[in-house]
Amino acid sequence: MKDKILQYLQQVQDEKEIEILLACETGSRAWGFPSPDSDYDVRFIYRHKKDWYLSLNEQKDTIEKMYENNEFDLSGWDLKKSLNLLWKSNPPLLERIQSPIIYISDSEFLKGINYLAQHSYSKIATMHHYLSMSQKMYSEVKDNPTVKLKKLFYALRTSIACKWIIEREEIPPIVFQKMLKELNIEENVRQRIYELIDLKATKNEDNLHFEEVEINSLIEKCIQDAEKIANSLPSSKGKIEDLNLFFIQNLR
Repeated sequence: MKDKILQYLQQVQDEKEIEILLACETGSRAWGFPSPDSDYDVRFIYRHKKDWYLSLNEQKDTIEKMYENNEFDLSGWDLKKSLNLLWKSNPPLLERIQSPIIYISDSEFLKGINYLAQHSYSKIATMHHYLSMSQKMYSEVKDNPTVKLKKLFYALRTSIACKWIIEREEIPPIVFQKMLKELNIEENVRQRIYELIDLKATKNEDNLHFEEVEINSLIEKCIQDAEKIANSLPSSKGKIEDLNLFFIQNLR
């Protein structure tokens, strides 16, 4: 599949006259709990030639392409847009620069943007993102005798990210198992989650699963703890000048 994805990415570069600085996998494949029929969520950061940025007109700063009946979902953000999102600690951006599945990478760019991410990290911004998602996802799961494993894991991942933000200083990892391993979670619940990850790898995304009472309790506890503290968390202490300099250094 990698060769096919690289082919599509090259088509995008040629068509749009851009250079991709980072292309990676996000979604369930990068989170660590794909299903057999999970699609490929390819996300990328790209730059135009320098003159493109010297226009008074606002220009489109996103690219979206779908291939093969939406099995390959490609979505990219321009360099300037990406750095503006980084300044806001945008979690989807923070996730993609950590992805364990990389298709294209400028190593110096990736190193630099991860450095800036750590120094621009806003706990309050990331918490509000993951808490809002967790509340929404869990509302679709709770009190249902059967649920899709996909939805259960969406609620679980985002709630565990909230727990990570409260307990740790680092940006929440994109890989779910890393959070699961390093946070204080009852061992029997942790092991049950690992079992469900293995089960999800054998079941299509529309598969229904019986309610997991102990996991629901964990999700609820994470949400409640996050709601109590969300508005009192610190914001970023980064400097916009550092992002401006990085932007200029990466123009060609």
